Amino acid sequence: MNIQAEKIEIMKMILETNNPKIIESVKNIFRESKETDFWKTISQEQKDDILQGIKEIENGEVVDYEDFMKKHR
Repeated sequence: MNIQAEKIEIMKMILETNNPKIIESVKNIFRESKETDFWKTISQEQKDDILQGIKEIENGEVVDYEDFMKKHR
């Protein structure tokens, strides 16, 4: 796929349409793509904690919610 040719083709389609819903949809796609990924906003310590939790889940190191709540009520 030639990315430049694809972009030109999309531009042609946008320029030829008079449908405001299509224009708004395209604008929304660009707005959404600019939203910040939460992973980039958290500290390295928070990332490490999350990754450690994922490893524990993958290794079966989990506690049933109801059992946990019984112990801590």
